[in-house]
Amino acid sequence: MVSKTREKLIDVARQLFAKQGVEKTTMNDIAEASDKGRRTIYTYFKNKRDIYNAVIEREADLLVESLREIATSDMPPVEKLERFLYQRFQVVREKVHRPDGVKALLSLVDRRVERIRIRAYHLVNQMLLEIISEGVNEGVFDSKQAEALPSLLDVALIGADTLYLRDGWGTANVDPEKFQQRLVSFVIQGLLAEPCESEAAS
Repeated sequence: MVSKTREKLIDVARQLFAKQGVEKTTMNDIAEASDKGRRTIYTYFKNKRDIYNAVIEREADLLVESLREIATSDMPPVEKLERFLYQRFQVVREKVHRPDGVKALLSLVDRRVERIRIRAYHLVNQMLLEIISEGVNEGVFDSKQAEALPSLLDVALIGADTLYLRDGWGTANVDPEKFQQRLVSFVIQGLLAEPCESEAAS
């Protein structure tokens, strides 16, 4: 059973980390903002780094949750993949540009946090693979293209994420909306299976 107190502490810490930075936020700050004593905080977390990891993990879970709804829907593979990719862009964009967004939370990075971020990418990529596999099984997507796509797409998406985090779209002289549309279109068109001769002749 999820502890409401623990969830509140994570939420309060998240807001403080985003507002004043991780390094400047103390355990006392979290205790005062959550109306809890330090003893209560230490019941759930060993230290501030432990709370920070929980905050990052929550962000990753929220990202995965919003995409899972699309991945598990009954939409046809082409529509599902298109919606999945657009939603992924939207989620990252919204989280980065929120006043308490992830950009402010990434001022502290260590191996444990990086593993959490990598895990989130793996979960998202697994859903992506399942959508593509579904399309291949239904004969909608080309199997060879499907095999080559995931690693290429992953690099492109990580690059886009980095530009969002660093406000780098202007420096790269790239319009993010056009990039998003062109990438999704390129992926879908590249995956579509060629009709067999009998289908083409009919």
